[in-house]
Amino acid sequence: MKIAILGTRGIPNNYGGFEQFAEFLSVGLVKLGHDVTVYNGHQHPYKKKSFSGVSIKHIFDPEDKLGTVSQFIYDFLSIIDSRKSDFDIILQLGYTSSSVFFPLHSKKSILATNMDGLEWKRSKYSHKVQKFLKYAESLAVKYSDKLISDSIGIQNYLQTKYHVDSTFIPYGSYVIENFSEDTLKKYNLEKYTYNMLIARLEPENNIETILDAIDKTKDTYKMLVIGNNTTKYGTYLIDKFRKNTNIVFLNGIYNQDILNDLRNYSNIYFHGHTVGGTNPSLLEAMGSHAFICAHKNEFNKAVLGDDAIYFENSNDIANALKYHKKKHLNFIENNIVKIKTVYEWDFIIRQYEKEFLNILNSKNRL
Repeated sequence: MKIAILGTRGIPNNYGGFEQFAEFLSVGLVKLGHDVTVYNGHQHPYKKKSFSGVSIKHIFDPEDKLGTVSQFIYDFLSIIDSRKSDFDIILQLGYTSSSVFFPLHSKKSILATNMDGLEWKRSKYSHKVQKFLKYAESLAVKYSDKLISDSIGIQNYLQTKYHVDSTFIPYGSYVIENFSEDTLKKYNLEKYTYNMLIARLEPENNIETILDAIDKTKDTYKMLVIGNNTTKYGTYLIDKFRKNTNIVFLNGIYNQDILNDLRNYSNIYFHGHTVGGTNPSLLEAMGSHAFICAHKNEFNKAVLGDDAIYFENSNDIANALKYHKKKHLNFIENNIVKIKTVYEWDFIIRQYEKEFLNILNSKNRL
């Protein structure tokens, strides 16, 4: 198959979840013998025309000059460029700034869209932007030939809201077996005596709720906050909790080995995401043998089941701080089984391959 992946800043991953997904999926599909192209913004630090066998298309993206508006230009140019190639499948990751251009996709290619989470629910967006995102979501449903949901919650939402079927294929991860305590020395940490979270510093990820509880309870463990903190909201959080020296803002860390080590040796890993589907950082925490305290919602519960503690407010966080990892090793072991049987990357990649082949076979029978 000849496959294109659009909708990310590009690979190798230098940003976040969709980029990491695009990297693992594209490289995996190439190893299975398929011809895969990933579209990169021209400002991506990786400038070569291929990566691990994946072809790279560098497309103009004026983000440094136009900010968010540049996403529309980048998506438009990516879609126009994709018309020049006879792709069997175009996998569009997300829809927020691209779905208005979906009618421009080549009719020779099958357009499959991974719908991601409920973007219009993100509190960082104004009412007008949220209204537009609902419209963009409806366009993605209307013009996509195939919809893919990365969580059962999203699959149920699409069926209830639009009465359309979608294929459930979650994000993937790996079980990590080798860890280095040298990472702890770098950050002046000791095993199981610190808590942490990894997230984009945005309101819907409940970071302030978590930190409020930690601040008020005077918890003596260090609390690591990992995520780009140069944003307006990040600056706000740093200023609010600047007097608590146990709350440590580490900014973004993109070295997976370091992140795996930190997750593995942490006491509690907090996951406050509320509007996404199957969140990559949650799967990575599970694969890193983390003991997880997650926000109570259908997306997180669909992944973790009974193998986590949950919170809805600061009081729940305060109670969670009384827990210790060593007393809940059964949670960790059960989550490892989930990664191996449901979310393992090789399995996920083959699910995508099977789905794409089914789509093509259905088209050929018409």
